[in-house]
Amino acid sequence: MTESPHPRRAALGLAVLMAATFIFVLDFFIVNVAIPSTQADLHASAGEIQLVITGFAIALASGLIVGGRLGDMIGRRRALMIGLAVFTAASAVCGAAGSPAVLIAGRIAQGAGAALFSPQILAIIGVTYQGEERVRAVTLYGLVLGLGAVSGQLIGGLLIHFDVLGLGWRSCYLVNLPIGAAALALAPRVLAESRGAGGTRLDVGGALLVAAALVAVVLPLVEGRERGWPLWTWLCLAAAVPLLGAFAARQRRLAARGGAPRLPPALFRRRAFVVGLLASIVFYAGMASFFLVLAVYLQQGRGLDALGSGVTFTPLAAGYLAASIASPRLVARLGRQTLALGGVIRAVGLAGLALTVAAIGVEGETAVLVPALLVDGVGMGLLTAPLVSTVLAGMDPGDAGAATGVLSTAQQVGNTVGVAVIGALFYGALGPAGDYAGAFEVAIVAILGISLAVAALVQLLPGRAPRPAVEAAAA
Repeated sequence: MTESPHPRRAALGLAVLMAATFIFVLDFFIVNVAIPSTQADLHASAGEIQLVITGFAIALASGLIVGGRLGDMIGRRRALMIGLAVFTAASAVCGAAGSPAVLIAGRIAQGAGAALFSPQILAIIGVTYQGEERVRAVTLYGLVLGLGAVSGQLIGGLLIHFDVLGLGWRSCYLVNLPIGAAALALAPRVLAESRGAGGTRLDVGGALLVAAALVAVVLPLVEGRERGWPLWTWLCLAAAVPLLGAFAARQRRLAARGGAPRLPPALFRRRAFVVGLLASIVFYAGMASFFLVLAVYLQQGRGLDALGSGVTFTPLAAGYLAASIASPRLVARLGRQTLALGGVIRAVGLAGLALTVAAIGVEGETAVLVPALLVDGVGMGLLTAPLVSTVLAGMDPGDAGAATGVLSTAQQVGNTVGVAVIGALFYGALGPAGDYAGAFEVAIVAILGISLAVAALVQLLPGRAPRPAVEAAAA
């Protein structure tokens, strides 16, 4: 454990970490707003546009665990800076792209950069901040994580609506440049270097196995529905099982020989880690999918433009912000039931949203959606940061990179699985007649079930978790 940094340095260091968090999450969600104008400007096919989205997701999900362990090996600050530099440079490539091929290549590079720097954020927090400082840092991380997601639509809508510097859709990528450059300039001055325990050799075989397994899961899920689920998608999904089995066996052998496995088996002997990880996958399955179907319902169903759709997301962000600020006090009082409360409140908000849409269809004022969206945002806010604390409860600083890499991977796999499954339900219910209201209701009911599943899962946590994570941090 490193010594607590000077207060001013600690504040600046946290600002750097939060800036990196924000642009990473924002970039994942802002792209959807820019797709129509991007396709028209670059004369891209539907398949090429799909690769703009899936290229980032596959590169990110495949590299996260590797990125976490690399930070343990070469230094977390160094890994964060290298990854952030790659991500920022790739954002410039995306913003300047003159063809779909260049844009796709830039998006894959963005995903690779994010896979290297994003796991370092929580790892650096875990080994740099102590006591109440760590509690506040993790809470702030959860707040920024959610705000980046819920505000992506609004920020993208504003940038495109006002056509900043005549850049149009390109500004959705170029907005990363000043933030990334400022974070890179400050990082060596305000972030201390740290490394994990264990060997310094990279397990190339393990890296290839985990990357192949994640691609085998992610690629068919993001491409399957659009392509009619051809045979190769099912073969990929089937291949993921033995690949993951081979990876797990390799990790056990490394640990038995005293090596440095990418996923230390000891992590999976902690019930809080395993249950928290499963709850994270389920929770995030209902996050990205919700943003997708809400955006489609608003823009294609109700005919709103990017800005109007983005403004409609504002109550969601307001509810999320308020709940995130209140969540540490609730965790101290309620422990794991804070997570259950978040899941139930989310379910109530989603039920209200489904009932409202059933009543108004695609007509009437969008303002009637505000109360339900506000409640839904509150539920999200009560889940995000406490879930992070649950997964990292009792984490050994030497395993910080591996643990946060697993957490980040779980979040992205949850997002991807949710988009694939809920997207299939939504578009299946849409039908030839284009019943956007009916399809949205079907999707929302499914996401409501996901929220209740999270509330049920957290009952398996030990004791009053995640309170132990807070108490450990304050010790």
